[in-house]
Amino acid sequence: MMSSNAMGSSPRHQEILKGRANQVGKGIAWLVMVLILAWAWQGAEMNPISLWQDADNMWTLIQDFVPPDFTDWKLYVSEMIVTIQIALWGTLLAVIVAIPFGILCSENIAPWWIVQPTRRLMDAARAINEMVFAMLFVVAVGLGPFAGVLALFVHTTGVLAKLFSEAVEAIDPGPVEGVRATGATRIQEIIYGVLPQVLPLWISFSLYRFESNVRSASVVGMVGAGGIGVILWESIRGFTFPQTGAVILIIIVSVTALDVMSQQIRKRFI
Repeated sequence: MMSSNAMGSSPRHQEILKGRANQVGKGIAWLVMVLILAWAWQGAEMNPISLWQDADNMWTLIQDFVPPDFTDWKLYVSEMIVTIQIALWGTLLAVIVAIPFGILCSENIAPWWIVQPTRRLMDAARAINEMVFAMLFVVAVGLGPFAGVLALFVHTTGVLAKLFSEAVEAIDPGPVEGVRATGATRIQEIIYGVLPQVLPLWISFSLYRFESNVRSASVVGMVGAGGIGVILWESIRGFTFPQTGAVILIIIVSVTALDVMSQQIRKRFI
């Protein structure tokens, strides 16, 4: 007959205890999450009832946008093209710089004494909003689109470096070990063992950030960094809401068109 001690230490019993411990752990995690949300509710002054109470005011504001005024549509389209150009160069420069930084942030590629300082640098670039960078670069290089390009470049570099490094850390080590077995250098291991595995994800991340940067570029213009944001801010500040509605519609159409184009590019490369 099996003793109680033997039964208590059986694999089945240990599995049951482990399952119960996991359930308790998940329950505690959910409780902590609820407590955090409750704590943040007060700090954020959440008041959903105000949406109902102020519904008349919001409806009046929406009516002010209709019908949109496209009298100066040529100017709006021209500035929207500038906005896309700002986003394009800001994203391209970020991708070029984020590739080496993303590799240096990867724990399975670089030593810790390189990974940690590089990650903190990318954290700093990512933590500051594009609008803040835009204001700083407007002071540094003057008004215009170039300030917007630099603002998007710095912030997007921090974002893409993190995404690129996470993709590198999730690779299959087998191909890298196979390349290493041939006597390849460290750079050759990255080129032939790492890049082929992460390139589809990197392309997807870059396209998404380009779409996001088109929206961001339309905002940084509000502080003088060029693009359609200047017109958007002036129309809002002047309470010319029909013109504001026209500008917003042009932004929406442009972003939608770019999203469709990026989907086609993803299908070809991913």
